[in-house]
Amino acid sequence: MLTARLALKSLRNRLLPSILTVASIAFSVALLVGIENIRNGLRDSFTGTISGTDLIVGPQSGTIQLLLYSVFGMGSPTGNISWEAYEHFRDHEAVSWTIPYSLGDNHRGFRVIGTTEDFYDHFRFRREGRISFAAGRPARERYDVVIGAEVASRLDYELGQTIVVTHGLGPAGIMDHDEHPFTIVGILNRTSTPVDRAVYVTLEGIEAMHEGWQDGVPPMPSFAPADPDPVAEDGSPGGPAEGAGAGGGGPPASSPAQTTQITSFFVGATSRFETLGLQREVNQYEGDALMAIIPGVALAEMWRTVGYAEDGLKIVSFFVVIVGLLGMLVSLYTALEARRREMAIFRALGAGPRRIVSLLVVESGLLAFLGAALGVALVYLGIVLFQETVEQAFGLYIPLRALGRLEWIYLGAVVTAGFVIGLVPALKAYRTTLTDGLSPRT
Repeated sequence: MLTARLALKSLRNRLLPSILTVASIAFSVALLVGIENIRNGLRDSFTGTISGTDLIVGPQSGTIQLLLYSVFGMGSPTGNISWEAYEHFRDHEAVSWTIPYSLGDNHRGFRVIGTTEDFYDHFRFRREGRISFAAGRPARERYDVVIGAEVASRLDYELGQTIVVTHGLGPAGIMDHDEHPFTIVGILNRTSTPVDRAVYVTLEGIEAMHEGWQDGVPPMPSFAPADPDPVAEDGSPGGPAEGAGAGGGGPPASSPAQTTQITSFFVGATSRFETLGLQREVNQYEGDALMAIIPGVALAEMWRTVGYAEDGLKIVSFFVVIVGLLGMLVSLYTALEARRREMAIFRALGAGPRRIVSLLVVESGLLAFLGAALGVALVYLGIVLFQETVEQAFGLYIPLRALGRLEWIYLGAVVTAGFVIGLVPALKAYRTTLTDGLSPRT
């Protein structure tokens, strides 16, 4: 106890150097623990992008490719699924619900997804997170559109506005569907997932935009000269019947567009025990060349692919802490030169070499402990103050959680290193003689 009291008084007498040393350690620890929290936040945000879905079904391709374009809105689909194949599995006895997805268009760089109301009812993220509306309702009619929170924020959209969809997945696209404007009927609450960066229409809306198209190619315009006074077959004046398509062909404008194919669909099984059997049945389906992936397995595989970024963050934080500890060593060693006379007086008053060593080691340990505690406090304060800002700016949700096992190991290593570093100036003080401390140097 005496040594601890002497150490505290000594640190108070050297208040400014002590504060600077503690601040150096605090920022190093804050970066170390902060990077670990960001790493966990990245992992949680990544793996929590989709939850509660047992299978994702799409045309045969790579596992990660199917995951990327279906869940993360990245990359291009390799093909389509016939509506008959979708209905086959939608009505399967082992299937509880499905969410069809139809991709192929964008609006100002944001991906347009054709789906049904099942998306709003069954899609889950971060375990039990549900799709909810900041304003409006789901898309139900052919030209209804629902936009994600980031789309609404960046483009400053409101309910009732009309937007035009562009064919193609890139921001430039191929051509605008000017003849088929959509009306915004709903704006989703922020989810910090790719849902925020998507535009949702009905499957009928997707088909209506592409009526007459063949394999992604728009119909060729007719260049036949118009008859200024056409005569109908019965001899009465007039052109094609009202609502008929160009050239008299095509379905009337009021007829519903029939969905013929989709890009992929999500499946919720009646029980988890049915998942593997259902996956095998999809992969062996003879009608279309299909594949089914389990989202959790695919996410883990993808995370291992990008896990090198984690190692990079760990290496950076490790060297930052090393620099902070070396700074503390320099501070203590430099301060010892100014405290030679103080150490000599302690020796003259009867303090043995062990007392001097223990005093300096305890001082070093206290500085490391205070720096570590302050660093952790800074991390939690930063999360509380900037959690919402980071989520809105970067789509990264960093939860406020207790320190994990790895963080405790880091903190224990920093404090232990603080005590060990204190041995360097302590051993120098141990070797310093009483005469050396009391005799002025010339």
